[in-house]
Amino acid sequence: MGVSHISNRSEKQSERWSRRGVLTVLGVVPAAVLTGCSGSAGAAESSSSGGSSATATVKAAKAPTVTVSPADGTKKADFTAPVTVTVADGTLAAVKVTGNDGSTLAGTFNDAKTKWTSTKNPYSGTKYTVSAQAQDAAAKTLTFTTKSPGETFVGYFTPEANSTSGVGMPVSINFTHAVTDRSNVQKAITVTAEPAVEIVGHWFSDTRLDFRPETYWAAGTKITLSLRLKDVEGQDGIYGVQSKDVTFDIGREQISTVDLSSKEMTVKRDGKTLATYPVSGGNAQHTTWSGIMVISERFKQTRMESSTVGLGDEYDISDVPHAQRLTTSGTFVHGNYWASTSVFGSENTSHGCVGLHDAKGANDTSVPGYKFYDSSMLGDVVIVKNSGEKTVAADNGLNGWNLSWAEWKAGSAV
Repeated sequence: MGVSHISNRSEKQSERWSRRGVLTVLGVVPAAVLTGCSGSAGAAESSSSGGSSATATVKAAKAPTVTVSPADGTKKADFTAPVTVTVADGTLAAVKVTGNDGSTLAGTFNDAKTKWTSTKNPYSGTKYTVSAQAQDAAAKTLTFTTKSPGETFVGYFTPEANSTSGVGMPVSINFTHAVTDRSNVQKAITVTAEPAVEIVGHWFSDTRLDFRPETYWAAGTKITLSLRLKDVEGQDGIYGVQSKDVTFDIGREQISTVDLSSKEMTVKRDGKTLATYPVSGGNAQHTTWSGIMVISERFKQTRMESSTVGLGDEYDISDVPHAQRLTTSGTFVHGNYWASTSVFGSENTSHGCVGLHDAKGANDTSVPGYKFYDSSMLGDVVIVKNSGEKTVAADNGLNGWNLSWAEWKAGSAV
């Protein structure tokens, strides 16, 4: 019985201990879990620390990257396209492009400020320094040099810079190479006037472009010719080289009318008659051009040979006095000392020129030839009528005034 009893207690105690053991074990589990949590927290810390490092690496990898076109160090960069500056992983704060000639290239940003584009192309044969700064980053400096053009052209202009001309003087430009892209070239040339007036260009050929207003310039007008031909492509592979402004003035108004029916020239200055001279024009076989002509050259004395105008050996006069050119083809208004005084005002005896009585040597101030020459200047208008000849071609000299305004404007390429 006792044994049985002892045995019973042992069982109960064993049972109790077993439960305690379980509880103890169970009690350890939270500790283990806590230890596990602690371990996990450490791992989380480690992970968090590793994440910061990775983020820093990502941030470093995504620092703003600036790219310039043409690329840094390019020696023969294209000059027919604008300069561009772009940034990846950032925005642009400032861009400056400076040439070694002192010029700068202006430009604009896109809306996102990730790209800057120059408003004009760089010049040829120029070294450029680009300073580009991304937001919150140091400025980056790069350089490139544009190539020089192969072939070039220039435009020779009339009248000369800083000169004073008569009211009929157009702005006439003759190019050294034929221009096939007339619009491109004409857009690079502007002519402005004070007082302001509409001025339009007219192409007479692929090498000649003239500018004029609808009617003669007003006396006292100041005219500015702006040439922006540098790197403008006139034809495939041939570029302009000029970038300059020139000015010239219009003087008083003098318009002379030659009536070859009455054989008389009437000179008007600012609308009032200044003088009237007897003249002799072209004979029936060599009629004088009619129409509006502009004095384009002046010589106190010059040689005139018939062979230069297709008339064989009919004349060769070495000292023609007071000669003023009206056409490229050889029409002049000039003094004449070899014809009888009675010819002037009564007969047309010349080979196409308009002659006034003059004296050999060109120094006699009392004769009509001297007086008219002395009163004239380049750009003065001489109108010939009743000559028996058709109107002179508009491109035969500086004589575009013979075209109507509609005809003139039709010759513009812009």
